[in-house]
Amino acid sequence: MAEKVIMLGNEAIARGAYEAGVKVSSAYPGTPSTEISEYLVQYKEDVYEEWAPNEKVAAEVAVGASISGVRAMACMKHVGLNVAADPLYSVSYMGVNGGLVLVVADDPGLYSSQNEQDTRMVARAAQIPVIEPSDSAEAKDFFKTAFELSEKYDRPFIFRTTTRLAHSQGLVELKEREEVEDKPYKKQIQKNVMMPGNAKLRHIEIEKRNLELAEAANTLSINKVEMNDTKIGVITSGIPYQYVKEALPQASVLKLGMVNPLPRKLIEEFAAKVETLYIVEELDPVIEEQVKAWGIQAIGKEIFTVQGEYSANMLRKGILKEELVLEQPAAAPGRPPILCPGCPHRSAFYVLKKLNMHAAGDIGCYTLGAVPPLGVIDTTMCMGSSISTLHGMEKAKGKEYIKNWVAVIGDSTFLHTGINSLMNMVYNKATGTVMILDNSTTGMTGHQDHAATGKTLQGDITYAIDIAGLCRAMGIKNVVEVNVFDLTLLEKTIKEEVAKDEVSVIITKSPCVLLDKSKKPLYVAHEEKCKKCGMCMKPGCPAMTKNADGTIHIDDTMCTGCGLCESLCKFGAIELVKAGE
Repeated sequence: MAEKVIMLGNEAIARGAYEAGVKVSSAYPGTPSTEISEYLVQYKEDVYEEWAPNEKVAAEVAVGASISGVRAMACMKHVGLNVAADPLYSVSYMGVNGGLVLVVADDPGLYSSQNEQDTRMVARAAQIPVIEPSDSAEAKDFFKTAFELSEKYDRPFIFRTTTRLAHSQGLVELKEREEVEDKPYKKQIQKNVMMPGNAKLRHIEIEKRNLELAEAANTLSINKVEMNDTKIGVITSGIPYQYVKEALPQASVLKLGMVNPLPRKLIEEFAAKVETLYIVEELDPVIEEQVKAWGIQAIGKEIFTVQGEYSANMLRKGILKEELVLEQPAAAPGRPPILCPGCPHRSAFYVLKKLNMHAAGDIGCYTLGAVPPLGVIDTTMCMGSSISTLHGMEKAKGKEYIKNWVAVIGDSTFLHTGINSLMNMVYNKATGTVMILDNSTTGMTGHQDHAATGKTLQGDITYAIDIAGLCRAMGIKNVVEVNVFDLTLLEKTIKEEVAKDEVSVIITKSPCVLLDKSKKPLYVAHEEKCKKCGMCMKPGCPAMTKNADGTIHIDDTMCTGCGLCESLCKFGAIELVKAGE
């Protein structure tokens, strides 16, 4: 009897990759997709896994493995697909040799992202088929189906998941790994070299393949009809299927496992059997627009939002017109986002604020430098954009305008897409200052390694990219490394570098406080010495609070011993009492 276990959606996808005989996986960490690769590492005897510097590279690595004849995959979040769009649109024309699947995790509700883009829209534009599971069991099983269809129809596939699926649990039946024989490599210039003459012919071929796949979708087992009461019919897919079953248990449902291309015949037959047809899909009306374009009457975004996650209650209200009276939850105190106690970014932002500086920000933990009490990050757009944004400001307003600006970017993000932006500053004779906040990890997604940490995803020791050396190799003369907790030196360095009429790079060095699990030094505040000046409170460390009389208290369960508060106190009221062991 096969073993059944409870798995997160991301864990189930990793298991599906293992069982499907995948041999190569490349990824860049991005919530909510990160754990797929971390779970996949347990199968490293059979599957090669790596962290790539960005999603474009990850996709190209997977494409190369596919061309060579093995099953391959790349993992990323929805905004990462934007970075991978260049190879995506071209490999759509090329097709595959070994099966090729790109896992893309969308984020309805914006739990950890800068937008709510819908990957299905991107896939339609790139003419890439999309499979979407609705629970952990399907996440595993449909993943294997994606590879089978990829090879059968010579198409790369997108496997779309969402935050709710990635981080919810379900029962999964484990099976043995399928040992898929490597396909022989064939030199096929017309298929694999996308110059205009070849691409024109491949475009014709993929249109033919997509039509074949659309016809096959009518009979695929992952597209399933559940006929019940025909007064209400619902077309849905993914996690919204769970809400439909909870809110409308008696309704007839067409559950789509493949959401691009759509099974037109199956949809038309289902629609003809129900009195009122609803289309329930989160984010954009991807299914709805196609169904209505075929002349099928349906209700969708007229009553449902294009924003955020859905719920069973939303469907009850929208379809059944139920006015739900819910008990008000207990009022909880506000909990604004804040940097961890001992975070090295806090020190950098404190100094920038003291100097009345503005910062063009980037994607990472340091985005929290935009909120009180620090409030120095003025912009955040996408990975690597801080440096380019600062450059654009200078070219628009002149070098004097940016004398109180810096670009702020993390070490992992710098390697992801900051290098080209910095190169552009040098090439185009900019004078801005870039601060690389090097905390020796990819902090925001849970401490994944990257090319400058000296360790691979599989745990092997490797060469660690020298970020300072890399900057100097671009021709930047002003590259300074500084301990971020040396406030005096950091302040002096920032003043000197922003004053220069050349590109400068300041690399603040201090590992993320959560990397070191050993006991930390502990600081205490002596109330009798406290002058109530509030200087130590300015960085906003959550370990520090004010007593009723205005003196300072340090929570010993939260203090990480960074020493920032002690360096700010001029009266000796804060003291190191316990050194780390």
